[in-house]
Amino acid sequence: MGDGSSGPTMDLLRSEPMQLVQLIIPIESAFRTISYLGDLGLFQFNDLNAEKSPFQRTYAAQIKRCAEMARKLRFFKEQMRKAGLSPSTKSLRSGDIDLDYLEVTLGELESELIEINSNNEMLQHTYNELSEYKLVLQKAGELFHSAQSIVAAQQSELELYNTTEQSAERSLLLEQEITMDPSKQVKLGYISGLVAREKSMAFERILFRATRGNVFMKQSVLENAVVDPVSGDEVEKNVFVVFYSGERAKNKILKLCEGFGANRYPFTEDINKQFQIISQVSGRLAELKTTIDVGLAHRSNLLQTIGFEFEHWNFLVKKEKSIYHILNMLNMDVTKKCLVAEGWCPVFARDQIQNGLRRATLDSNSQIGAIFHVLQTKQSPPTFFQTNKFTSAFQEIIDAYGVAKYQEANPSVYTIVTFPFLFAIMFGDWGHGICLLLATLYLIIREKKLSSQKLGDIMEMAFSGRYVIMMMGIFSIYTGLIYNEFFSVPFELFGPSAYGCRDQSCRDAYTAGLVKVHATYPFGLDPKWHGSRSELPFLNSMKMKMSILFGVAQMNLGIIMSYYNAKFFGDNINIWYQFVPQMIFLNSLFGYLSLLIIVKWCTGSQADLYHVMIYMFLSPTDDLDDNQLFIGQKFFQILLLLSALAAVPWMLFPRPFLLKKQHEERFQGQSYARLDGNDYPPEIEPHSVSHNHEEFEFSEVFVHQLIHTIEFVLGAVSNTASYLRLWALSLAHSELSSVFHDKVLLLAWGYNSIIARGIGLSVFIFATVGVLLVMETLSAFLHALRLHWVEFQNKFYVGDGYKFYPFSFASLGQDDE
Repeated sequence: MGDGSSGPTMDLLRSEPMQLVQLIIPIESAFRTISYLGDLGLFQFNDLNAEKSPFQRTYAAQIKRCAEMARKLRFFKEQMRKAGLSPSTKSLRSGDIDLDYLEVTLGELESELIEINSNNEMLQHTYNELSEYKLVLQKAGELFHSAQSIVAAQQSELELYNTTEQSAERSLLLEQEITMDPSKQVKLGYISGLVAREKSMAFERILFRATRGNVFMKQSVLENAVVDPVSGDEVEKNVFVVFYSGERAKNKILKLCEGFGANRYPFTEDINKQFQIISQVSGRLAELKTTIDVGLAHRSNLLQTIGFEFEHWNFLVKKEKSIYHILNMLNMDVTKKCLVAEGWCPVFARDQIQNGLRRATLDSNSQIGAIFHVLQTKQSPPTFFQTNKFTSAFQEIIDAYGVAKYQEANPSVYTIVTFPFLFAIMFGDWGHGICLLLATLYLIIREKKLSSQKLGDIMEMAFSGRYVIMMMGIFSIYTGLIYNEFFSVPFELFGPSAYGCRDQSCRDAYTAGLVKVHATYPFGLDPKWHGSRSELPFLNSMKMKMSILFGVAQMNLGIIMSYYNAKFFGDNINIWYQFVPQMIFLNSLFGYLSLLIIVKWCTGSQADLYHVMIYMFLSPTDDLDDNQLFIGQKFFQILLLLSALAAVPWMLFPRPFLLKKQHEERFQGQSYARLDGNDYPPEIEPHSVSHNHEEFEFSEVFVHQLIHTIEFVLGAVSNTASYLRLWALSLAHSELSSVFHDKVLLLAWGYNSIIARGIGLSVFIFATVGVLLVMETLSAFLHALRLHWVEFQNKFYVGDGYKFYPFSFASLGQDDE
């Protein structure tokens, strides 16, 4: 399909010439060969084992091994994230590392990190338990001390009362109480611990109901949250002490503590023992704190060491895994000890690929070199356009509609200019354009830093299309200068207005009462014409007619592109029976309308173009009278009308018959044709070629041509009308900007109050940014996108191809596992 060349082609409209290549690679050099092709990034491998599952392929074990190493790296990354560390972009080690050594290293580091985490968790659990135990000892001791003080006070009061007002009955009761058997006296037990504050009320209520009120519970609120030993989270808790009587009540309390997640701790009434236990717990906490800090420092050092090499290790594992994925796509020839690969590559990359094959053979000490063989095929090659960071966004706009088929004309070449220009027609305001330009310049200046960061979805789209938005801003400044609008306000940037008032009575006039006092305004719209109050405002009339002119020009460009495609592929039928009648039909009607607009502008005629175009069809032989713009116009209109009518059957009838004749001539005497170097023998003829022997369906071709003709005739009218959206959105943008300026900013500035002016200025800024710079930008962008996808590209662009996706290590850094 072509000889190797030293570089890419310079035809910007066509994708790179591609060739189907077969590589026969010795097994001993296969790994290095695939690695060098990945570094080159100009070879797309075809899967020759598509019928096999991933587990049935040759290198499934190696891929599983790489997947396990990738799992360990993800574990390290998660641990670094929890520790507040990030992988370093500068590796301490350069060059490749042996994968066996890397596998052992990762295993040792994982085991060590897991052991450190396990020990740290155990120590932290013990530390949290002792911290809670210390709090229980302190708070429960306060509760007991408070209760004992209250009991002592009550007993002293009771004794004082008995000595002063003792009765016979109370004496008997006291005597009975003293003589009672000590073994029959009721002994109270108690359970202490901590419960979550949010559960404390429910815990106390259910505890009361479960024991039928035969318990007494006392709680103390902790000022600060404590770390729960079980969950490891900070929780606000209360210290509780529950007094009970009997083993049955005790068992119920223990079950409720487990149900509510209350941690229980032992407690003694002896104050001396309390202080002794608190002292022991405090010492133990200090020791644990020191041990935990040492462990965390060791863990941090280990993670920092991993972080220095993480990106390098991660890339090596991804690279290794991707190479084995490619090797699994190749055919294994066991007898010849080689692998067979097939894939697509650009013609210009042939020498580079062959150099990579020779280098892999030398580096692997292979006795046999790899074989590079170009295959002849009728398969449609992938589409490969070489782009840079400026053109890639425009190419993505086209690819979103459909990828160009192989060697089809690429609309993105024209889109680089036409897309931002059509946007600017709708968005024309050089003040708003400057805002867009400044925003995109910020993204462009910081693109290196922003490209390495994770941005939000909306910000990511804006960043990827920063050069498109930059062009939109530049063109908006240009059209805004033509419209003479700066936030809807006209300025005399290029000199004074050419018009002035006759007297003081016309001071506020725009057209009436004005006389020309200076030379014509040199660039753009004269400031005095802005907001004209005539029947058809000049600016709106100009925008409407410009929309038609640009629309007809772009549709003509689309038809010319269809001619360019047909000529490139040698399709003379489409040239004479599609391109020619389409050009005649479109320009006989709408090209003539564009001509009338230009003539009217140049001559200053007052002719009614609506009347001219309507009666061109209704009464073509009538005199034009005041609507005549040039001599011989009536005869010229009749000629154009007849040409447009003749173009319809010209598009409809000849092409199906010519295709039928071509088909019959192509396959007449097929069985006696000799075999050329580019032909296939019948026994190995591809399936795609054998389809050409099917019977020619004339009815299907004719119906398809009929639909195509009707679509073009009706589309010529509807598409021309569709370009009027340029005028409509430009008018809407200008009016919205004028409303915000007049009804918000100027209205607020009319008040002699700083607060009112500040509020008005704030509303004006937010309205301008939110509505005009965000919503209007998005609206104009979508309408410009529609004009390119529908009105322009449907004239020539098929877009049924598929992209060229070469095997490249350059994309591994952007892919997630």
